Amino acid sequence: MSELTHRRRLLVLAICCMSLLIVSLDNTILNVALPSIRQELGASVAGMQWTIDAYTLVLASLLMLSGSTADRIGRRRVFRAGLVLFTLGSLLCSLAPNLPSLVTFRMIQAVGGSMLNPVAMSIITNTFTDPRERARAIGVWGGVVGISMAAGPLVGGVLVDTVGWRSVFWVNLPVGLAALLLTWRYVPESRAPKPRRPDPVGQVLVIALLGSLTYAIIETDLAFAAVAALALAGLLLWEPRRREPLIDLRFFRSAPFSGATVIAVCAFASLGGFLFLNTLYLQDIRGLSALHAGLYMLPMAALTFVCAPLSGRLVGSRGPRLPLLIAGTAMAASGVLFAAFRAETSDPLLFTGYVLFGLGFGFVNAPITNTAVSGMPRAQAGVAAAVASTSRQIGQTLGVAVIGAVIATGVASTSYAQGFVAASRPAWWVITACGLCVLGIGALTSGAWAQETARRTAERLDEQRGAQTSASASA
Repeated sequence: MSELTHRRRLLVLAICCMSLLIVSLDNTILNVALPSIRQELGASVAGMQWTIDAYTLVLASLLMLSGSTADRIGRRRVFRAGLVLFTLGSLLCSLAPNLPSLVTFRMIQAVGGSMLNPVAMSIITNTFTDPRERARAIGVWGGVVGISMAAGPLVGGVLVDTVGWRSVFWVNLPVGLAALLLTWRYVPESRAPKPRRPDPVGQVLVIALLGSLTYAIIETDLAFAAVAALALAGLLLWEPRRREPLIDLRFFRSAPFSGATVIAVCAFASLGGFLFLNTLYLQDIRGLSALHAGLYMLPMAALTFVCAPLSGRLVGSRGPRLPLLIAGTAMAASGVLFAAFRAETSDPLLFTGYVLFGLGFGFVNAPITNTAVSGMPRAQAGVAAAVASTSRQIGQTLGVAVIGAVIATGVASTSYAQGFVAASRPAWWVITACGLCVLGIGALTSGAWAQETARRTAERLDEQRGAQTSASASA
């Protein structure tokens, strides 16, 4: 891939961004459609949570498997399979006759989606080998998230108001087919020099952990919480014993990598909770149409779109510290506006909160991605990128689960409309806490000490990998 021309590299980046666009667009569009889905299919708050979390949960469970599989059998091959499954799943979602069917078809979408973003990031990492070029490319990648946030509520609002909620899934069909054809023609195949062995036990433990944890939060089930704890203990005991584990725990000796993982969970938990709260508030409480609700949230989307490429350039020129500090401060300030000053009751405060959140989220994505893949051996780029992507999806899953559970508890003893605003207060404090975590962990894991731990970790990984290769050759 190092022999590709500059124009060809940009084309590969564009194709990879198309896959990110449909995956990101799907969630922002779907959030706008939730009230319509609730009315037509008779969904409860928990039902709306599962419409989103069935997708993000399966996605999070399979991302690392997809990343390592792509490194082993070919990134382009897995990427193409992901496009086919995601497009097929989108078609099935548009035909769902009831809520259980919709949730099932969302899971099919997620299987395809798990083969897209981490594999695309691995393709980008192996295409743009220069650190500054890679940081700029990741900035463009982050900008696509901003495009999806800007286009999602607007496109979704128009479609829901004019055609119906099923049409929000139709958007994925032409983009998915176009990306599939372009991938077939222009994206070169690549693999890791030494493929990793499958880890089926580790994969089952990851699925058990994430699935039981999410179910325990949404359905308030202590038995599943115990299953999640046992799965986590099993994972921590099993993975270090593996020569080639699904989750290489040695990665977490790098403070920037560990920090990026936690920051991704916190930032995307904030995003998932923020979108879930505001969509329900604007349409169910204020009585806005889907289109008007999308227009209200446009300031947030616009700031994310503008700030993501700027963040990528800052990461390339000055490192991840400044973007992370800006992101944490802005996201926490947005949460405080809603939690302490009831920003939703005043349009000026409401829009200020949206601007602050869009600013923070726009700055957070590029440093997460760049830190996750930089400093790691290129042979393990797919796995490292998959850990970062998994952290994002885990965060969004937990954000919707926790915020939805808080809302459901708050409205259980009163009417939905009367109880929603009061129930949202603790939910906004949760989002504030997530922003403060981004700020504190970003400051802690972006200094000189943290960079030294990243350098030592990369050296150890290279040395151990070299030793394993020599031993295998001798045998």
